[in-house]
Amino acid sequence: MVFLIVVVTVIVFIIVDFALRIYFQKRQESKLRKEREAALDVGLKLDYSEEAKSLKRVEVKEPRARILAVDDEAIILDSFRKILVVAGYSIDTVEKGKEALGLILKNDYDFVFTDLKMPEMDGLEVTKAVKHLRPDIDVIVITGYASIDTAVETMKFGAMDYVQKPFTEDELITFFNKCVIKRADRIERQMKPTVRLITPSSKESGSQHEFNVPAGIFISQNHTWVNVEMNGTARVGIDDFARKIIGKIDRVEMPKLNAEIKKGDLLLSIKHGTQSVDLSSPVSGKITLLNTEHLEHPDWIASKPFELSWMCCIEPSNLSEELHSLKIGVDSINWYKAEIEKYDEIVKGVEKDRAQTGKGNDQSAAQNADDRLLTEFVRTFLQK
Repeated sequence: MVFLIVVVTVIVFIIVDFALRIYFQKRQESKLRKEREAALDVGLKLDYSEEAKSLKRVEVKEPRARILAVDDEAIILDSFRKILVVAGYSIDTVEKGKEALGLILKNDYDFVFTDLKMPEMDGLEVTKAVKHLRPDIDVIVITGYASIDTAVETMKFGAMDYVQKPFTEDELITFFNKCVIKRADRIERQMKPTVRLITPSSKESGSQHEFNVPAGIFISQNHTWVNVEMNGTARVGIDDFARKIIGKIDRVEMPKLNAEIKKGDLLLSIKHGTQSVDLSSPVSGKITLLNTEHLEHPDWIASKPFELSWMCCIEPSNLSEELHSLKIGVDSINWYKAEIEKYDEIVKGVEKDRAQTGKGNDQSAAQNADDRLLTEFVRTFLQK
C-alpha cells in the first residue's frame, strides 16, 4: 500500500511539473509576442526618412536576424513586417532598390529580401549590387511563378534562395528559419580552422574548426597518430584533422589480428555513406591488439576523446628508423597549419563551383559538394 502511494505521488508530481513547464513556456511565448507586437506598433510611428524616404523600421530585443526587405508593393512589405517581427526578427523595409543599397552601406544586415520585378532597379540588379558591396549579406529573391527562371538565375550571381508569392505566414516563417540555418552553416564553413596543442592541463576542443594535437604524440603524413608506450608498443589512431573532415563514420574495416604490416600498407578503411577512406599504416610491425568497439560503434571514433579513439596496437619492427618520418611537437603544429591552408583552398574551390551552378543551396547539390570535398581530401592528403 505504501509503495502504491509513493508511485502515485511520483506520477502526480511528474504530471504537475510537466503542466507547469508547459504553462510557463506558453506564458513566456505570449509575453514575447506582445512585446514584438508593441515594437511593431512603435516602430512604424517613427520617422527614418533621413536614411531613406520610404524606410520603415521595426527592431526587437535579441533578434534572430536583421533583415532588409525591398519591394515596390507596400502590401507585401506590410506582410513581411507583421509576420517576421512576431517571429523574432528585426526588419527594415524600403520600396526602391537604390534606397536598399544606401542602407546596406550604413547598417549591418544578415539578409536582404528583394522583389524580382521592380521599376528603376530590379531584383537581379539589387542582388548583383549587394553581393558586390556587401558579400557577407545573404540575398533572398521574392518572385511570382512566371519569373522562377529569372529567380534561379539570380542564384548564379550570389542569391541564397528565392521565395514564391503568394505565401502564407507559416510558409514564410518555415522558409526563413531554413535560411537562417543555411547562413549559419555557410559562416561555419568559412571559418578558418586552427591547431590546438593539447597538454595535461588543457582540454580537447570539440569545435570543427580546431584540430587537436596532443603533446608527445607522433603524427604521420597520412593523418594517423602514433603513441609509443613504455613497453615499446605503438598505439595507432586517426588524427583529429581526418576525424573532423570525414565526419559521420558508418562502418570501419579493421586489420587482422597478428597480421604483419609494412609502413604505407593499407591499415584500415573508414566508410562514410557510399565513400571509402583508406588509411595506411604509419609504422611497420605486427598487429597485436584491435579496438573492436569500433566495429559495433563506428560513430564513437569521431566523438570519443583523441587517445580513446585509438584503432589498433602494433609491435614495431623498425621503429627507430621510421620515427624520423613522423612529426612531433612544433614540427607537427607547423605541418598542420600548412595542411589547413591546402584544405582551405579546396573548400573555396568547391564553394565557388556551387555558386556558379546556381544550385548552391539545393539539397542534392550540397550533398554532391560534401562528397566532392571528401573525395578531394582523400586524393590530396591520404594518397601519398
